[in-house]
Amino acid sequence: MRTLVLNAGYEPLAVVSFRRALVLVMNEKATIIERVEDEPVLAARGAYDRPAVIILTRYVRLPNSRRVPVTRRGVLRRDGFHCAYCGGHAATIDHVLPRSRGGADTWENLVACCQRCNNKKGDRTPQEMSWDLQVVPRPPHGPQWMVRGVERTDPRWEPYLALAA
Repeated sequence: MRTLVLNAGYEPLAVVSFRRALVLVMNEKATIIERVEDEPVLAARGAYDRPAVIILTRYVRLPNSRRVPVTRRGVLRRDGFHCAYCGGHAATIDHVLPRSRGGADTWENLVACCQRCNNKKGDRTPQEMSWDLQVVPRPPHGPQWMVRGVERTDPRWEPYLALAA
């Protein structure tokens, strides 16, 4: 079970384990906004509410220009695990402009790709293969990309993630 952490301005910051969230609440650094009903945390000193969403008691400012780091997992997630060339299931990533030709590891140069297309393309560009990209590679945006660990959301988080959008 995971917990969404908000700053005092109701901006999503991170997703943490319920244990970490409970420690923050018990140390009075956060308060529970949403709890998981009928699933208390049992301890030696009693039962505690299992937090689904907590808010920090002190304001934590979010920097405006938070860039999303480029990762293999992020590229696959951004493209919905679909190959940018054939539309099949993607398990790898591909440099549109190969690294050997100066292609960088950027959101604009990386796409999700299936193993077959990746091997077939090799060290060439899509133009040399007469292939068209089915997606335009762009940096991702939105609160689900700014908050660590929000790949799988809990329905109780939706109102708070929508506020950040």
